[in-house]
Amino acid sequence: MITINNLSKVFRTEDVQTTALNGISLTINQGDFLSIMGPSGCGKSTLLNIVGLLDSPSGGSYMLLDKEMVGLKEKDRAEVRKHNIGFIFQNFNLIDELSVFDNIELPLIYNKVPSSDRRKKVEEIAEKLGIAHRLKHFPQQLSGGQQQRVAVARALVTDPKIILADEPTGNLDSKNGNEVMELLTDLHAKGATILMVTHSDYDASFSQRTIHMKDGVVFSEKNNQRNIDVFMDAQKL
Repeated sequence: MITINNLSKVFRTEDVQTTALNGISLTINQGDFLSIMGPSGCGKSTLLNIVGLLDSPSGGSYMLLDKEMVGLKEKDRAEVRKHNIGFIFQNFNLIDELSVFDNIELPLIYNKVPSSDRRKKVEEIAEKLGIAHRLKHFPQQLSGGQQQRVAVARALVTDPKIILADEPTGNLDSKNGNEVMELLTDLHAKGATILMVTHSDYDASFSQRTIHMKDGVVFSEKNNQRNIDVFMDAQKL
């Protein structure tokens, strides 16, 4: 699904040149759940932004669904992004002035889905995530865990081919954070492809693989047995 080869990203100002990514190579197959860890400033968020087509690399190759993404114009990146990628952010990024229903519906409007189909899709995903009774509420009327479920619903409502999660439990207490990680694990068990940036060893243990970054490079990778066991059990059901 994703093949990255020798990817680099350099930020330049008049006085300073900072290398955020330095020759990253990475493969993510359909159905993978991969965590990226590392200290602040190591390049993990930069990598996530490039995978999510929110930023462009300085060099290298990024293939998504067998198509080269490097060099695409912003208009073309936006088209690929809205049809293939769902984002879950640490700060939820919900619009306070819109109801839960309207927040979840937004990506469908951007994708020009007919009104009758939008309502059906919003109601279906809200039911799956246990927030159907909150559709008329506004974000500030919800708990942190409920807000993150709304953010997950918004990310999933367009049936994206890959889910990008940037510190999805960073602003949640342990109970709500655990619920979100169990939700992501369930989505993965049902076939979702997930790439998650996290500082939490506990959150990373829910994924299949964890890569550790430092100074813009990948310096280690490991398999996470707990998620492998959960995934295998789910396939038997």
